Amino acid sequence: MVTYKMRWRKYKSYLLLTRRSVSSLKTCPKRWLLVLLGFLGFVNVYAMRVNLSVAMVAMVRKQDRTDDTHAGIACYELLKPQDNSSSSFSSLDGDFDWDASTQSLILGSFFYGYVITQIPGGVFAEKYGAKWLYGIGVFITSVFTLLTPYAAVLGVWPLVIVRAIEGLGEGVTFPAMNALIGRWAPKNERSRMSAIIYTGCTVGNVMSFALSGIISDTLGWPFVFYIFGILGIIWTFFWLFLVSETPELHPCITIEEIDHIRRGQESSGVWKTPDVPWKAILSSRYVWALVITSFGQGWGYYTLLTELPTYLAQILHFDIKKNGVLSAFPYLMQACLAISSSFIADNLRTSGRFRINTIRKLFNSIGFFSPALCIVLVAFVGCHPTVIIVILAVSAGLNGFHNSGYSVTHVDMSPEFAGTLMGITNCIGNLSGFLAPAYVGFITQSGQTLNNWKIVFLTTSAVYVLTGLVYNFFCTAELQPWGTARSTGMRSIEEQDDNIRTVIINKPR
Repeated sequence: MVTYKMRWRKYKSYLLLTRRSVSSLKTCPKRWLLVLLGFLGFVNVYAMRVNLSVAMVAMVRKQDRTDDTHAGIACYELLKPQDNSSSSFSSLDGDFDWDASTQSLILGSFFYGYVITQIPGGVFAEKYGAKWLYGIGVFITSVFTLLTPYAAVLGVWPLVIVRAIEGLGEGVTFPAMNALIGRWAPKNERSRMSAIIYTGCTVGNVMSFALSGIISDTLGWPFVFYIFGILGIIWTFFWLFLVSETPELHPCITIEEIDHIRRGQESSGVWKTPDVPWKAILSSRYVWALVITSFGQGWGYYTLLTELPTYLAQILHFDIKKNGVLSAFPYLMQACLAISSSFIADNLRTSGRFRINTIRKLFNSIGFFSPALCIVLVAFVGCHPTVIIVILAVSAGLNGFHNSGYSVTHVDMSPEFAGTLMGITNCIGNLSGFLAPAYVGFITQSGQTLNNWKIVFLTTSAVYVLTGLVYNFFCTAELQPWGTARSTGMRSIEEQDDNIRTVIINKPR
């Protein structure tokens, strides 16, 4: 009897806790639920994108370091005796004999598919639904991540094909999310909502870099792909059941939150899906300046994202565990500064003391010119790993300011066609995703030397500076005349509220 009563009390406590959790979920602002799940979605897709960069250190056979003269081995003094004698997994030969060019081909193959679905992704998101497109994109990426180890065993080209298909799936995620931000974000919350969501990319890098080395060392490199693939599939179900296409369609949202969102967008009109003004967009010099800026950010970002583990392994001679953790450190800094800077940007905009152009260009300048300076320093530091890691961390951290710079400019220019704009800029900008690794492979083909990596770093710095100047001189964050079509379908606030109530009341729960 006593046992029965104790069980009943525990059951009642569980019911009470469950009810409170459900109640708190219902009272949670639904735009921030979108932010949370969007953030976790990008954590997943970026973890699956970059895990190959770390796993490849374990997959590829090590270079012969037995040369008595130590010729051709950069920073030989950093090699430790146990590096050559340890019997741990990290010191064993990998399964594949891939040279620098082959590794660059494999690392860049993801972007062959990634750039193809950018523009269609933006158009489909605006016309047919960004929620489903984003969820399906993550799901496809997850499934083919699970298939990566099998493709690698079959050969280089099967692996390239699988990675390209992953890119096809992930290519729709940024345009789809930008479309959702345009529909859900009030004007004075755009920076923080965008920054938090897209910081998921950086946190995904941190998780993937930090965990991939440990997983490779303990379980074996195939589990890097199995674990992240499964996590992506699990996330998909939460996304599809808890997120809605627009605020008006969410089954649990309050009238007050819908009104807050729409007034914050300076609109009382029902969201429409008009035809994309292609001629106006493609003839806008501001759009093309944004494309060039996106390319510059992509070049610097992907040079470090895909090649940093190789640099740490081949030049600074870190083992795979330490390699992953240290590769993650710069992106941890980036996540922290990206979010904190976004709140500063929104507060500056709310204060009304600065024009939106001034805010965006200030933050973008910090995000581009500061990393350019840091990367130049890395090129000349030489074999000082502690100094190099600190400089790279500062570089990546300050680069996070671009989330409140050019990255959110798409939504500023056109909240309604933000998905299409992101598709265009990401399509061309992410050509750097395979051009940068190919360039690094070409430069380092003659050897993993300090001089070759100096060329890589100086090139990256120059690209940051040039494209940052393009944004400052030729781009704008002002709303464009073609940026919205909602004025043609405006309703009175009373009609709008009546329509919202009808949607919410009639929609089945």
